[in-house]
Parts: sequence; structure tokens; C-alpha cells
Amino acid sequence: MDLSDALGGNPTQAGAPVWPGQPNQPNQPAWPGQPASNPTWPGQPSQPAWPGQPSQPAWPGQPSQPSWPGQPGQPSQPSQPSQPGWPSPAPPTAPQVAPQRSLTVPYDHNLGPRGIYDRMLITIMGQIKPNAKAFTIDLSKGRDIALHLNPRFNEDGHKVVVRNTLIGGTWGSEERNCPGFPFVAGQPFELKILCHHDQFKVAVNKAHLFEFKHRIRELNMITGMGIYGDVTLTAVNIDTLH
Repeated sequence: MDLSDALGGNPTQAGAPVWPGQPNQPNQPAWPGQPASNPTWPGQPSQPAWPGQPSQPAWPGQPSQPSWPGQPGQPSQPSQPSQPGWPSPAPPTAPQVAPQRSLTVPYDHNLGPRGIYDRMLITIMGQIKPNAKAFTIDLSKGRDIALHLNPRFNEDGHKVVVRNTLIGGTWGSEERNCPGFPFVAGQPFELKILCHHDQFKVAVNKAHLFEFKHRIRELNMITGMGIYGDVTLTAVNIDTLH
């Protein structure tokens, strides 16, 4: 989804069957609030069969599914997990992060010649340091910064997530409004940045946080990503949201 080419692997093609003995493929990413697109398996209601067609043998406890006329029934695979969704109305909770070798901070990554593109999804997983003051995520075009994301843990006694753009050495107007401050010192976090043609969307711990309209519109020239400050990193991934 980097942000790295962190988050790799070929997603399973939608609609393709999973055969016995074949390991499950990793789920494709979905933005919070978007319904999962994968079908469920056990407990899925049966569909009408083609006339004269025998039903497929089902996995234990799974209702039979139809096959195309004249096609012999294939054995079904055990339950396959559905794709992850995005933020729900429930209060967000910090994700469980499996222990991994920490990435070096400051973290700098080249997004490649294609740069930022529509439906590009960057996922950053890490942990806030115990006595954190601030950290920064920058998406940059040369020396300009298209998205400057700067959570601050104590600005005159307040916690705030500042967003801005740097063009030609001059900062633009700051954006600070968002529904809350989701970062907790000493705790893990998962942050996602989704690029659309007109804006970035940011979600933290599976809850949508804010949008940021593009001020630099040459998206293919936004090729740099940097992460700095009071965090450790466990993973940085780049995917395409389908």
C-alpha cells in the first residue's frame, strides 16, 4: 500500500477458487467503512443449482454451492477469512503489532518514478516512544512537501495533529481540525494514507481521521517519503486499493 514498498505480496484474484492444499493468499486492503468484497464460506446461503445439476459436496457444516451444468462438483475449501474493513462507529483501538525488526528512523523512501497515484494506499505501523513530543510524516516533491503530517503531544498543553504544505520554501496555512488525537505515548499505532486524485485521506487505528486537499497537483512528481521523530517503525507498506 510506504510510505516502503512495505506491504508486499500478490493478492488473490477476485472470484478465483482456492484449491485444497493451497495456502490462503493475503487479503487486499480496503478503506475503513468499505464493505469487504470477498465472499464468505461457512454459513453462506446456498444458491439455486442449474436444472438437473447435482450439488457440490460441501465442507462440513457448509451448505452446497452450485456449479456450471455438466461440471463435476469440486470439494469446497475450509472457511476463508473476509477482507479487513475500515473504521467502524465504535471507538478505535490500537492494533496488535507483531514483533518485527524495527526500521531505522529517520526513515526515507523513494516512491519510484510513478510517484503518488490515485488509490495508492500507504500503511505505516509502529510504536510511539514513551516520552514522545512529536513525529512527522512527509510526502515530498523535491524540496517541496505535498503533505506534512505532524502529530504534537504537547503544544502549550494541547495535543494536535498539524497538516501543511511547503512550496518554494514557504509554509502554507495549517490545518488542525480532526475528531481526536489517536496516538498514545508508549503504544502501537497503524496509520494509513489513501491518495485520491483530489485529496489525501488519513486513518489511524482503523478510524478515519481527516482529509487533506492537494496543494501540489503533480502527483507523479511526489516521489519522496520521510518519517522522523519520536516513533519506532515495524512496517511500511504500499498497496493499491481496488
